[in-house]
Amino acid sequence: MRFLPVSLALLLTATLAPVLAADEVKVEIIKSRECGRKTKSGDAIEVHYRGTLAADGSQFDASYDRGTPLSFTVGIGQVIKGWDENLLDMCIGDQRKLTIPPEFGYGDSAVGPIPAGSTLIFETELISIKGVARVQDEL
Repeated sequence: MRFLPVSLALLLTATLAPVLAADEVKVEIIKSRECGRKTKSGDAIEVHYRGTLAADGSQFDASYDRGTPLSFTVGIGQVIKGWDENLLDMCIGDQRKLTIPPEFGYGDSAVGPIPAGSTLIFETELISIKGVARVQDEL
């Protein structure tokens, strides 16, 4: 009889795990290297990116097309939560593909060409960390 609550908890955890996993950002490391200084909360950084909709693959924005990376301070709420939490611990030149569910993106709000409730895919590349020299050996 003592095992019933444990079994029930395991069953509920296994049943709910796919639901919980859908509400997380998926991070795929495309390119990674070792470096002396990785991004941390409060760093002013520059990131190149390409954003597409998971639903149909259509591109809604790309800094690559403009030739200018996006500059912001990471970890303090200047960008969507999916970026703020998942562009940390990166070296200059690292590339990540982020699959961001609505809860970590724009939620139930439509923003420009992005429909409300959209899952977003961003291909990102860390270009610079303010005050950190770009070391050729690390690239």
